[in-house]
Amino acid sequence: MAKHSQQRAVANFRNRLAEKGVVRFEVTGRDTDRVLVRTVARCLAAGGPEADQLRAVVKQTIGGKPPTRGGILRALMASPLIGSDLDLSRPRDGGRPVDI
Repeated sequence: MAKHSQQRAVANFRNRLAEKGVVRFEVTGRDTDRVLVRTVARCLAAGGPEADQLRAVVKQTIGGKPPTRGGILRALMASPLIGSDLDLSRPRDGGRPVDI
């Protein structure tokens, strides 16, 4: 079955983007940030010194560090309840007798 012309056009457009090293992806955000996100994406996709500078500023601002393992454990160990001698044990009960 032949593709419709619109489907071929979209496929050709995406192939041209891929040849340039640009990919298409979806992000979720607030409607008020739509223009900002599109502007940033357009600038980064264009490349050049402005894109490099923007990329560096964003990485510096956000941190750019991948999440480390054990973050939840570290947070729990830093809890102010550590050492407060809370008794969190539950009594074990065999349940009630049931006649079958």
